[in-house]
Amino acid sequence: MVFRSVHYSYPLSNQEALSGVDLSISEGERVAILGENGAGKTTLLKHMNGLLRPTKGFVEIEGVDTRKAKTYEIARKVGMVFQNPNHQFFAQTCWDEVAFALRNFGYAEEEIAKRTEAALRDFGLWEYKDESPFLLSSGEKKRLSIASVMVYDPSVLVLDEPTAGQDAGQKRRIGEMLSTFKGKAVIVSTHDMEFAVKHFPRTIIISRGRVVVDGPTREVFYGEYWASAGLLEPQVVALAKALGMTAKPITAQEFVKAFEEAVAK
Repeated sequence: MVFRSVHYSYPLSNQEALSGVDLSISEGERVAILGENGAGKTTLLKHMNGLLRPTKGFVEIEGVDTRKAKTYEIARKVGMVFQNPNHQFFAQTCWDEVAFALRNFGYAEEEIAKRTEAALRDFGLWEYKDESPFLLSSGEKKRLSIASVMVYDPSVLVLDEPTAGQDAGQKRRIGEMLSTFKGKAVIVSTHDMEFAVKHFPRTIIISRGRVVVDGPTREVFYGEYWASAGLLEPQVVALAKALGMTAKPITAQEFVKAFEEAVAK
C-alpha cells in the first residue's frame, strides 16, 4: 500500500483533512495510527479501501491506483472495520451479517457455513447467531463487525478503534485473533496505547492531516511529538522519563522490570 502526496478536502466544507501524506505499508506489517480527534485518522483509513479518493496525489493498493478501481474491487483486497458498527450493519441476523461478504464474493455455501460458524464462535457470538446485530451490546457489535470482515480473509485489514467498548478479556481476544492474520498487513487507528504497543511494532502519529512521525513504536513513544500532536504522553513513558531511566519501557511489565533492575544496582 502506497500513499504519495495525498491531499483530501471534503466537498461541502472544502476543509483539507489530509495534507501531503506520504507513506508505504508492506505485506505483513502491523501499524498503529495515533492522533487526536479530528486529526484525519478516519479519513486516512477510508482512503485505504477506496471509500474516499484523493483530491490530489494517489493511493495504490497492490499496484492498483484506487482512482481507477471500483470500490468493491478494493474492498475484496482491503477489509475495513468501522468505528461505529451501526454504520456497517444491515442484515437481519448476526449469521447473515458475517456470511454476507462471503456470498457477495461467490464462495460455495458449504464454505460460507464453515467460515461463518467459526468466526461467530471465535468472537464469542455463536449464541447470538439468529439475533439482530442491532440488539447486541456495544462490545458485541464491535466484535461482530470485526468478524464480518476477517471471515473473508482480505489481503489488508483496517480497523478504526477496534478496542472501543471492550473489556480486558475481549481486548485480549481481539489481539489474539489479529495475530492469526499471518503474512498480511493490519492497520489500526486507536487511542488505546496499551493495545498499540502490545500488537503493533510500527506507529504513525498524524496531526492536522499530516504525518508527524512514522517509525518503530518504541522510538516513536520516546519522541517529543505528543504535545504538538495534541496527545498526552503515555503514562509509562512519562514516568520513566521523570525517574531518569536509561531503559525505554513501553509496557507496565517492562517498566517494573527496568525499575527493579535499576534499584538492584
